[in-house]
Amino acid sequence: MPSILSLLDELEQQIPLGLAESWDNVGLLWGDADVQATGVMTCLTLTDDVAREAIREGANLIISHHPILFKAVKRITAATDEGRMLLDLARYRVCVYSPHSAFDSAREGINQRIAAALGIAMTQPLRPQPGSSDGAGRWGELSTPQKLCTLLDRLQSICPGERFQYVGDLDRECRSVGIACGSAGEFLADASARGCDLFVTGETRFHTCLEARSLGVAMVQVGHFASERPSVESLAAELAVKWSPLPVWASRVETDPIRFFPA
Repeated sequence: MPSILSLLDELEQQIPLGLAESWDNVGLLWGDADVQATGVMTCLTLTDDVAREAIREGANLIISHHPILFKAVKRITAATDEGRMLLDLARYRVCVYSPHSAFDSAREGINQRIAAALGIAMTQPLRPQPGSSDGAGRWGELSTPQKLCTLLDRLQSICPGERFQYVGDLDRECRSVGIACGSAGEFLADASARGCDLFVTGETRFHTCLEARSLGVAMVQVGHFASERPSVESLAAELAVKWSPLPVWASRVETDPIRFFPA
């Protein structure tokens, strides 16, 4: 089996960490990568139950979209859930790697995958990096205009969630679409500046919804989990083929913590 380090070197060719935002915490965050890989598990967020799954199933590399240790930590003890999880990961020599905003922005990243599934051709970054075709978010045009209600149905199959929140008229014809997964309401202004009829994100603030209405931009919130988890699953499927016969899978126990009432 290959070393974890060689796998991560290969992954970084697909998801360059240089695309990450300056505030982010990406790359190898936990463990010794200079060991032989026994299994790889992807997840959106590394929680105690997800970590136990990796240990139980023999994975010694977890690719977690959301970083661990994002904020400064003064102590790691068994007195907290995070502390117990990290101590268990250390005990079983499990590495944790996070691509986070680099995966959001990569050419085969989360925003691009949503754009491609919607049928948007010739996509471009909402926020290009200077001197590069790379950047954060995506936008482009549909081959033919579609009503907002039709696009909501399509998004339901791309980003499965219990309910979507939206701003705008369901009969509105949309051609130009901007996309920024996760919690990315700040990209609304970029989408508006590029003339987008529709802006798709995971979640945002109430006042951003008011701003969208004022700008005349339809906006859909598909949910943070729903906007990102499908790409975590498709990445695992791709790596399972590329890294065969190494076991690679997306966490089977991870779920969206948000529920709706009534169900």
